[in-house]
Amino acid sequence: MLLAELCDRRILFVGGKGGVGKTTIASSLALLVSNTGRRVLLVSTDPAHSLGDIFDKPIGDKEIPLLENLWGLEIDSEREADSHISTVKQTMKTLVAPKMYREIDRQLDLARHSPGTVEAAVLERVADLMSKGDSKYDLVIFDTAPTGHTVRLLSLPEIITAWTEGMLNHQEKSKNLGVLLDSLKSDEEPMADHGMMDFVQHEGKDRRNEEISRILRRRNDKFHEARKLLIDPEATGFLLVLNPERLPILESKKACDVLRKFQIEISGIVINRLLPDELEGDFFKGRFEQQSHYLDEISEQFKGVRSIQVGLLERDVHGIEMLKKSADMLSKAIFTSEVL
Repeated sequence: MLLAELCDRRILFVGGKGGVGKTTIASSLALLVSNTGRRVLLVSTDPAHSLGDIFDKPIGDKEIPLLENLWGLEIDSEREADSHISTVKQTMKTLVAPKMYREIDRQLDLARHSPGTVEAAVLERVADLMSKGDSKYDLVIFDTAPTGHTVRLLSLPEIITAWTEGMLNHQEKSKNLGVLLDSLKSDEEPMADHGMMDFVQHEGKDRRNEEISRILRRRNDKFHEARKLLIDPEATGFLLVLNPERLPILESKKACDVLRKFQIEISGIVINRLLPDELEGDFFKGRFEQQSHYLDEISEQFKGVRSIQVGLLERDVHGIEMLKKSADMLSKAIFTSEVL
């Protein structure tokens, strides 16, 4: 398997259980691809960011250059949620009377801490960054949060699209019902009985409904496009990183099944931190036996999936020199990878 076969896409997600080495693999891939001359954006969606540790420099919530042809970004999930709620507040206040402002603030402050708010805000940022893979960058690599968080994140486009379309359909039905009720009024019923105020209120309500529809449709279009990209194997790839241990295998298999349910295919798995053959002693003999057992289990659980086996480095990846060593090891592993 050549590197181009894996990374000849616009978007690549790297996921897995926490602590298996996702960030190291994502960073090594980003370095390998950028060395081919392609422009790469490496994005961390994990609240516990560690890109800065690997590149030995602060990164933060804005795109910054890391190396030649390589840029980095760490999404601040809390900041995204605050910004999202603030934008919704501002929009809502343009659509209602000032006496409703306090209630809007109260409701949205409560919504800020509701389940799914942070994921929805992060997804919106991810959707914006995915679109950059078609213009500013040749490849966008997402170093994702642990598997459960990532599965929720990637399933949101379908959920939000369905919810938004339901809201739009409901609003359209309400509008049609209003038209029907207006048509049933007697022609002799004079507008003057209610005064010009009714007409102004009716017009204001129409403008408000049109603005709400416009916002919902714009949001729906964004998530619909993200959904299309996610399920397009020509545009988007997904690598699962795991160690030859029980819990990472169980979590990765569950993630694989859920992603397939949402029509997101796995491009491959990276079996990371394999013990080197030259180790000796009773302790390592036991570890080798366990590793061999779990490698057999991985082969059984992930049949038909491409497997990339990466060895354990002698030190943590911290700084560019160790990252280059990790990238070199990954490159060799990709070249010798095989379908299980």
